[in-house]
Amino acid sequence: MKPPKSAIESLLAGTHSDPFSLLGAHAGPDGTHLRAILPGAETVEAFSLDGHRLGTLEKVNDRFLFEGRMRIKPQPIRYRCSAGGHDWLVTDAYTFGPVLGPVDDLLIAQGTHYRLFDKLGAHLIEHEGADGVHFAVWAPNAQRVSVVGDFNDWDPTRHLMRARTDIGVWEIFIPDIGDYRAYKYHIVGADGSVQPLKADPFAFMSEIRPANASMTAVPAKLDWGDDEHRSHWASVDARKVPISIYEVHAGSWRRDRWNWFLDWDALADELIPYVVEMGFTHIEFMPISEHPYDPSWGYQTTGLYAPSSRFGEPAGFARFIDGAHRAGVGVLLDWVPAHFPRDDHGLIRFDGTALYEHADPRLGFQPDWNTLIYNFGRREVASFLLNNALFWAERYHVDGLRVDAVASMLYRDYSRKAGEWIPNQDGGRENWEAVEFLRQVNRAVYAQHPGFMTIAEESTSWPGVTQPAYDGDGKGKETALGFGFKWNMGFMHDTLRYMARDAVHRRYHHDDLTFGLVYAFSENFVLPLSHDEVVHGKGSLLGKMSGDDWQKFANLRAYYSFMWGYPGKKLLFMGQEFAQRREWSEDRALDWDLRDAPSHEGVRNLVKDLNRLYRSKRALHAGDCDADGFEWLVVDDQENCVFAWLRKSAGANPVAVIANMTPTMRSGYELRLPLDGKWNEILNSDSLHYGGTGKGNLGQIRATDGRATVTLPPLATVMLEYAP
Repeated sequence: MKPPKSAIESLLAGTHSDPFSLLGAHAGPDGTHLRAILPGAETVEAFSLDGHRLGTLEKVNDRFLFEGRMRIKPQPIRYRCSAGGHDWLVTDAYTFGPVLGPVDDLLIAQGTHYRLFDKLGAHLIEHEGADGVHFAVWAPNAQRVSVVGDFNDWDPTRHLMRARTDIGVWEIFIPDIGDYRAYKYHIVGADGSVQPLKADPFAFMSEIRPANASMTAVPAKLDWGDDEHRSHWASVDARKVPISIYEVHAGSWRRDRWNWFLDWDALADELIPYVVEMGFTHIEFMPISEHPYDPSWGYQTTGLYAPSSRFGEPAGFARFIDGAHRAGVGVLLDWVPAHFPRDDHGLIRFDGTALYEHADPRLGFQPDWNTLIYNFGRREVASFLLNNALFWAERYHVDGLRVDAVASMLYRDYSRKAGEWIPNQDGGRENWEAVEFLRQVNRAVYAQHPGFMTIAEESTSWPGVTQPAYDGDGKGKETALGFGFKWNMGFMHDTLRYMARDAVHRRYHHDDLTFGLVYAFSENFVLPLSHDEVVHGKGSLLGKMSGDDWQKFANLRAYYSFMWGYPGKKLLFMGQEFAQRREWSEDRALDWDLRDAPSHEGVRNLVKDLNRLYRSKRALHAGDCDADGFEWLVVDDQENCVFAWLRKSAGANPVAVIANMTPTMRSGYELRLPLDGKWNEILNSDSLHYGGTGKGNLGQIRATDGRATVTLPPLATVMLEYAP
């Protein structure tokens, strides 16, 4: 049956809502009818994909519409086009069937598809005998969607997509294109408005900024060699093993001689050996997913599935992780599911409606960062984000995610005044949709990837952040979030405030260092000295310490030793291991030349030794999340600003940690110890090796009748291990 003239007209104009119904190969009673738009062609021959000539098509319209009828079964067709003495081949995308199937439809509709990254986005596949790329995108309210790119002159009339109306997904298989091709989606909203060209939410690679098209690419790699590393972490309880994290901004750890970013292979050559030398167990990268604006540090991402092109191809990032794992180092990623930026090519009003975000700004706008908040209650949005967490674990073997800005997700009134937010159904401030989303993510990643860990940056006292997120009663108000760990923001704030005080005033603020032990085991904590403490006018950690330059270094060494002896996993931002003086900036490398100064290299030597002790002494790590692994020895010596405690674990020699937070050396300080006999001085932050004065206990003390006399160097922390 011949289609109406109006249908052909809309087809040629690129405005037909279902081009697959007219173009391609369609069976009829007297054969298969072929119809194709082939710009520039004068004559057209049809061939099967294996090269058999099937016949010719007639040009029926001066806008290059060709038709023909052949006694063949519907099948993929390749056309040989000719004009002006030139020939070229076109494999017709409209002669291929869909790639997605009914099971995909069901799981996508339910929001329970845990392999969305294998289905949506751009995938290099072989389909019905041809190599090409399958594109699929969720845009349920669009009138029509086209793929545009450097393979079709960015022409939205060339590759209009097939609508799977039940799930709001559009798809098309385009043959004969490969990797590293730029593309976007041309979307016409339900009201007929044309949206700005949109990057693919599931893109595995993007152009380097300021360009922002998505790129066809194969994510990750196939030849992994990290089975031993992954098996190890799957076999241990992360709470009871040493975890010491080196936080890195990939764009400014080092730069090349032209002040450009190191690519992943160069970072692997330099960063991995450095981290191994320093004794850290993990590297945590600030967000490396694609983002348009350097000063956002990656926290305003427009490409959650794409490692940033600043650092090279996606496979380079996979090689980095594989290399780190082979060296025994884990890799964690900062992950930002809380909000997304308002760049036109991103998720904002993706199909002409508030699709990923809330329409009401009282729910959907984040005033702190001028960004939009995901609609966590929409199952497709929650599935998009949950699949992203699974994607990094599955395709890139990432060891864990540090989830940014969790508090902003949990509360509807976060950073809002009265009248600027909408209460939940019970009139409360909790965002139960976000809570359930976080619970789903943690259940999924821990179930599917043994050894994976999630870490919450959560700055309030939300109950049960690190309690298991078991399936609840279905009412959606369970508070346990299921994270593995939580950043201890209170420890960081209290202790840095104390260290900034002049030593003569510290006696009046003793509880700044003792109060944290009241709640130290209420969650599984990471102690973070992160990038947040060395930006926006806050200076460096060295600059926060009180006193003259000598005292600043002594304070910093005492503080690091205090922290490594304190219960909780450790995190230190890059540059602070050698006492960076300047505030960190994302647009320059760290001041590595400082290592030439003995005082700076001394701090680095200390951090190296702290990591070595922390990893080798079971008493210092096995009880990080267990109150039985901690015992106060001196908690109330405000006058002398001395703090002492015992770290212990079954089957391990206990370690006493003693900190003197004044510049006065205390000889003959009497200390209660639980075991009589020798106690070896295994660390002294005042060692000459670290830039100190060299005062100490000559390597050993002896306890008798539960008491010992020790020397406490000025502004120093010492560790004593029982030697039976």
